Amino acid sequence: MMRRALIVIDVQNEYFSGNMKIEYPPVDVTLPNITRAMDAARAADIPVVVVQHDAPEQSPIFAKGSPGWQLHDEVAKRAASYRVNKTYASVFTGTGLAAWLAEHEVDTLTIVGYMTHNCDAATIYEAAHKGLTVEFLADASGSPSYENAAGKASAEEIHRVFSTVFHSGFAAVASTDAWIATVAEGKALERDNIYLSVQRAQSRQAAG
Repeated sequence: MMRRALIVIDVQNEYFSGNMKIEYPPVDVTLPNITRAMDAARAADIPVVVVQHDAPEQSPIFAKGSPGWQLHDEVAKRAASYRVNKTYASVFTGTGLAAWLAEHEVDTLTIVGYMTHNCDAATIYEAAHKGLTVEFLADASGSPSYENAAGKASAEEIHRVFSTVFHSGFAAVASTDAWIATVAEGKALERDNIYLSVQRAQSRQAAG
């Protein structure tokens, strides 16, 4: 039997009212889906792991003890089976999460929270490399836009591209509604694979 855990990553005020506002999908969509997933997990006896990112007190973002560092009230008021404070992108690095998952015989992680391309991505890749099955709820996560010397990308582009890459083999990507339905049915979400993802794109390009 599959044993899931819901991993709620960095749903902190910095992403809502601080210097790292999430743009896509908008937080008025993603936050309700995050809390719906938490409530559905609790109802289904799926453990909920709440993760919080710590930065030094002088940091412009996530400064420990600052308002931006605090968990959003909607997450903070909900019960957690296990809490993780981290200083790296992956929830595994420098934390006790891997040992806790093994102790509780968890083999499947469902990822929600922020940001799609950073802490979510780092966690998804590491979990997949550890042999865990991974699910990613695309409407319960999100990104801001980026611009630097390498180029620029909109929040929608970042979120869409990473979600597409995840689903090619690292994680099954789905909506919160679809995930809640699979939980009720006791089923797993299905991910795609790299080969078919490439073949579909090449076929479309050849037909275009």
